[in-house]
Amino acid sequence: MRIGVISDTHIPAKAKEIPKEVLEAFKKVDMVIHAGDLVDLSVLDQLKEVCPNVLAVYGNMDPEAVSEKLPQRIVLNAGNFKIGVTHGSGSPDSLMRVLSEIFKHDKVDVIIFGHSHEAFNEKIKGVLFFNPGSATDKIIVEYNSYGIIQINGTIEAKIIRL
Repeated sequence: MRIGVISDTHIPAKAKEIPKEVLEAFKKVDMVIHAGDLVDLSVLDQLKEVCPNVLAVYGNMDPEAVSEKLPQRIVLNAGNFKIGVTHGSGSPDSLMRVLSEIFKHDKVDVIIFGHSHEAFNEKIKGVLFFNPGSATDKIIVEYNSYGIIQINGTIEAKIIRL
């Protein structure tokens, strides 16, 4: 299974649409996960045009029109692995602790998150923490990015710079 991962698109404030390179890459995935701060529900329509299987959570910058349609967190099974998805909140310094607390009873193998706009791909205490960064907003980071997670008996996660 191949999963395309995106977060913090902030459309239309930071871009009018998802970058074409991301949409092209997501034509080759089985599922797309958006880890919040869509800002406009049209983002889901853009993603569903290239991959009908789209899951999303809301983030702290999402207006009520988005947050009332999406959950704050999702736990899903992918192959033999359990994946938790949430946007994240608070200071970047405490983000991993906050995320761990959110999924402490779920025994997840992977936590997909956003919020910091900074790409992150690291195992901590046996759990893979994966933030694809932002494909549209470089306000606090050097580059835009998205992610691909490949699950085939093992998990391989990659950050792709735009």
